[in-house]
Amino acid sequence: MCTSVLQIANDGTHVFSRTMDWNSLQANPVFVPREYHWQTDYDNRLFQNKYGILGTGRKRQFEFDISDGINECGLSVQKLTFSHGAKLNQKLNSGNVGLAPFELPFYLLGKYESIREIIADIGNIQLMSGENAVRPYENPHLHYAVTDRSGQLLILEPDQSPMKLIMNNYGVVTNAANFEKQAAKLADYLNMRDDLAVQKQVPQRISSESFAGKKVPSSSYTPTGRFLRAVYYRERTDIPRNEEENFVSSWHILNSVVVPKSKKYQANYTVYRAAFCLETRRYFFESYNNLLPIEIILSDELLLTKEVKIYEIKDKLVLE
Repeated sequence: MCTSVLQIANDGTHVFSRTMDWNSLQANPVFVPREYHWQTDYDNRLFQNKYGILGTGRKRQFEFDISDGINECGLSVQKLTFSHGAKLNQKLNSGNVGLAPFELPFYLLGKYESIREIIADIGNIQLMSGENAVRPYENPHLHYAVTDRSGQLLILEPDQSPMKLIMNNYGVVTNAANFEKQAAKLADYLNMRDDLAVQKQVPQRISSESFAGKKVPSSSYTPTGRFLRAVYYRERTDIPRNEEENFVSSWHILNSVVVPKSKKYQANYTVYRAAFCLETRRYFFESYNNLLPIEIILSDELLLTKEVKIYEIKDKLVLE
């Protein structure tokens, strides 16, 4: 479970927000500096990141497991569960990069400047099964949402090799294994624009803004239920004028898909939510029990820092 939302304000600023739905809070805000050296769990291959990264994650023995983040170029990547849709590779092709599924966001953020660069190189990246890894790992079913200041929203789906690339003009990503089938259900709720498929970025509006005779989404927390609800409320919400309004609007749209703690009925709940402002590199984070988002900026000053920073979070009620 998880929901990602991309919104574009009238001044052209982009906010990429998400909920992280899991069974416990296992990550913190982290900063990883430029030129950071790390090794993959799959084959111990050594990499050196080019770009500084700010996001949510946790330190592993030889690397960082980044759930979502932004780099200094404004590229932002989020990982989401994939409803048992991943098909991981057993054999690494000669000359390719082999990664554990959880390593991909860290690799992309450290190496690439834009979606365009990722598309050009994605055929050289394989997500590997963990049985024969140097440090064996479980095989999580993940897919990935990627955006940058172009306003494009790319989904990377590892249900084939090379990974499938889907340009998503709806502005929302959840966990369903068949995105096209999920998106087709929107016709019951919105009168879609005829030119949506040819848009070069996620448009501010994907419909004719007429809702007459259409259904209202249910309160379901299934991947498709959250997708329909987030798209619907994104469509009906006022278009923000600027980045400040964009963050506030995005946070309220996330309210519609936040999963409350209900351990009797489901293991996962929204352990945190985060938002990334792509132009200013502002990052907002709020854990489940803390009702006040914190803000960290991937500033030019921070990018001069040579040391990793892990920001400790108090996952309890904070009102000021």
